[in-house]
Amino acid sequence: MSDMGIVQDLRQSEAAGRPIVAFDFDGTLTIRDSFTEFLRWRAGPGAWALGLVKLAPAVAAYARDRDRGRIKSASVKEFLKGVQRQTLEAEAERFAEEIWPRFMRPDALKVWNEWGERGAHRVIVTASPSTTVAPFARKLGAEALLGTEFLFDSQDRITGDFAGPNCRGEEKVHRLKAAYGDDMTLAAAYGDTSGDTEMLAMAQEPGFRVFRQKP
Repeated sequence: MSDMGIVQDLRQSEAAGRPIVAFDFDGTLTIRDSFTEFLRWRAGPGAWALGLVKLAPAVAAYARDRDRGRIKSASVKEFLKGVQRQTLEAEAERFAEEIWPRFMRPDALKVWNEWGERGAHRVIVTASPSTTVAPFARKLGAEALLGTEFLFDSQDRITGDFAGPNCRGEEKVHRLKAAYGDDMTLAAAYGDTSGDTEMLAMAQEPGFRVFRQKP
C-alpha cells in the first residue's frame, strides 16, 4: 500500500451528503508532536543527540525567522535523507503500534469515534509528513489524510526536501479546498495551535484546545 492508501486524490463526491470534520493531529489527537517523536524513536538516543547538535544552526535560524517548514526540512535532511520509502513506511507502522497506547488522547478519540458513528467524513489535516501519520490514520479508520509530503527521488529515496508547502496555517485551507472543492463546508474542526487558526475559522463548530486528557 502507498504511504496514503486512504488519502490521495480526494474529490468532494467522496464526502457527498456527509458532514466533513477536520482534525489536526499533533497535540490534538496526540499528546505531542508525532514527527519529532518518530525521529527520536528511529534514531535512538546517541544518534538523536548528535543530530540535534548538528541542527544547532537551523535551530538558531528558526529563532530568528520562525520558519517551521525550513527547520522541518533541516531535520529531514539530518535524520532521513536517503531512506527508502518502503523502509520508512515499515518503520512508521512499527512506531505507531508501539507508541499508540501512551500517545493518543482518550477524549479526542471519543469525539473522533462519535463523529464516525454519525456518519461524518473525518479528515486528518496535519503539518507532519503524511507518510509517518498514515499508520495512525488507518488505525483510526480515517476517511482521509492531508499532510506535508516528502519528496522522493527516482530511486524512491527521501531527498530531504518536501514535495509542497508545509501543511499548516493557510495551507490547511488550501489543501481542504483542493480536496473537496472551493465551496466546501466544514461541519467541525479541531486544533491546538496557531497553525490551525485558518482551518478552525472555516468550521461551523470550531474546537480549539478542547482535548486535554492523557492516556
